[in-house]
Amino acid sequence: MDGCPAGHRVSLESIQREMDRRRPGQSGVSTPRSEQDRVEVLSGVFKGVTTGTPICMVVWNRDADPSPYDRIKDTPRPGHADYAASVRYGGHQDHRGGGRFSGRNTAGFVMAGALAKQVLTRLGVEVLGYTRQIGEVVSPEPTPQEIRDQGEANPVRCPHPASADRMVAAIEEVRKAGDSLGGKVACVALNVPPGLGQPVFDTLEGDLAKALFSVPAVKAVESGAGAGHASMKGSESNDQYLIEDGRVRTATNNSGGIHGGISNGMPITCLVTFKPTPSIPRPQRTVNLATHEEATIEVTGRHDPCIVPRAVPVVESVVAMVLLDHALSSGFIGQVLEEAR
Repeated sequence: MDGCPAGHRVSLESIQREMDRRRPGQSGVSTPRSEQDRVEVLSGVFKGVTTGTPICMVVWNRDADPSPYDRIKDTPRPGHADYAASVRYGGHQDHRGGGRFSGRNTAGFVMAGALAKQVLTRLGVEVLGYTRQIGEVVSPEPTPQEIRDQGEANPVRCPHPASADRMVAAIEEVRKAGDSLGGKVACVALNVPPGLGQPVFDTLEGDLAKALFSVPAVKAVESGAGAGHASMKGSESNDQYLIEDGRVRTATNNSGGIHGGISNGMPITCLVTFKPTPSIPRPQRTVNLATHEEATIEVTGRHDPCIVPRAVPVVESVVAMVLLDHALSSGFIGQVLEEAR
């Protein structure tokens, strides 16, 4: 991480808790691969306080098995970046587990995002995510308190218990069939001050979308009511203004807390769609890049039948990083935090 203000006292316990939410092998609906993902801080923190220089954090791969990937290195997996990466890098890419295109990259996102969350508490900002949909199972929209109380109460991170049970059953069903499921992660950032973001090229929505699309398997990002705006009238879509507790608010939040690329003081909301895990143990058509012949592939290994539950802390982390970037660039948070000097 570069650009984190100096003077922030770091809670390593909080960072580790976020990593524990993301790590593999944590439940029966995730990959059986087991990584402890213990966080080590190598630089940028002295006596428990950020120094203002780049912060390097690391977790080590302790349960890696590259052998299944060696067997299929010439046959790109459908749905993966194998072929595109081979063309882009002339076959020199690291094929083991997807290399730079692996979901393992999100470990770094969560380490950085966990620290961003800590710094954002100085503004009272809270970032909450949850599983909104898995397969055809869609959860009702919860309140923030329901997310806090129930969001971690089940392995799919859905704060609606009945929906969570149906999601677990759906994942177990596709796992037995050698298939996988996609879904949606919803995220809400509370108490974001108005005025973050810039029009045209550095809009808050644009930066959120760009960052969220850097997460592997993300195929759609919606802000506020998102695609729902297409079926609305202007009178339904518009968020009308009012005064509440002496502050300017809106009666609805179809805009997702952003107007003109700038935060308006309402909760920032987004919905992120993840495609089904492409690594599945079913015969699929592919090609052999070495022989230039058509082939069949069955992907073996330890893969999530649905990555959505483990993606919840990743989405939260990415949103937190973007919000902190804008809070710093807009002067809402200084480069040196006075109270920790």
